[in-house]
Amino acid sequence: MSCLQTIQDYGLRSVGIGERLLPKSDFTLCEQFTLIGSGMIWNIYFGLFALATGFFLATAIAVGKGSQTWLIRKPAEWFIFIFRGSPLFIQFFLAYETFVLLPRAGVEVLGFTVATSWLTKAWAGALLVLFLNTAAYTGEIFYGALRSIPKGDLEAADAYGFSGWHKFRKITWPTMLRLAWPAYTNEAIFLFHATTLVYFSGFPAWRQKGDALYYASYFADKTFNPFIPYPILAGYFIALTLVIVGTFGLINKRLNRHLPQEQRRKIRLRLNLVR
Repeated sequence: MSCLQTIQDYGLRSVGIGERLLPKSDFTLCEQFTLIGSGMIWNIYFGLFALATGFFLATAIAVGKGSQTWLIRKPAEWFIFIFRGSPLFIQFFLAYETFVLLPRAGVEVLGFTVATSWLTKAWAGALLVLFLNTAAYTGEIFYGALRSIPKGDLEAADAYGFSGWHKFRKITWPTMLRLAWPAYTNEAIFLFHATTLVYFSGFPAWRQKGDALYYASYFADKTFNPFIPYPILAGYFIALTLVIVGTFGLINKRLNRHLPQEQRRKIRLRLNLVR
């Protein structure tokens, strides 16, 4: 079988398109590159959607934690504490067990039956966990940025007559993003790396439709040689990291476009060794 034929057969296998059966023997480099690359579709899906949705919840949590109202501040503080204080792997496990224990027929809400079986699927349940987890970490980053906004900027906004939502949208929120963006970039990188835990934390890979680490582990188990599939997996994630750094770097440049060149905050890659 040619490499082109292998790509056609297995390139989209992780999403159910192409050959259903995995190769059993005589594994080629092309098969390993193709299947592990196919699994990256799920890693990108989890990371992209969790990041996009968690961004907005994180903004609300950061504002809530900075609120003077106790009923708003305390829930935000406890949300951040719980999701930052517990391991992500445990969050996956507890979420899956909780979703499995929910009635299969659904839950009654205001007289309507809401189906819950879909939450046991990785595409929904695991995405929900990642969404909440990254919202907690990002919310703390944004809260720190809110505390770091120069008072002169806020006083200038007051002097110009800005108040309430108009002040937040024009002054507070853009300044918060500008200060938080380098740290937020590292959170985005770690989030994509954390997606490799999904299929090793309780959520099953239905019909072997797993992520990149799922296929890398399959080849390592079958060949008893981890020094080929895992470096391939690492190469894919290094390439993905470069894309994230480049994309977030362009956004960072946009956020700092009004500052002199020597005052612009540059993105520095700092990977989290422990979370």
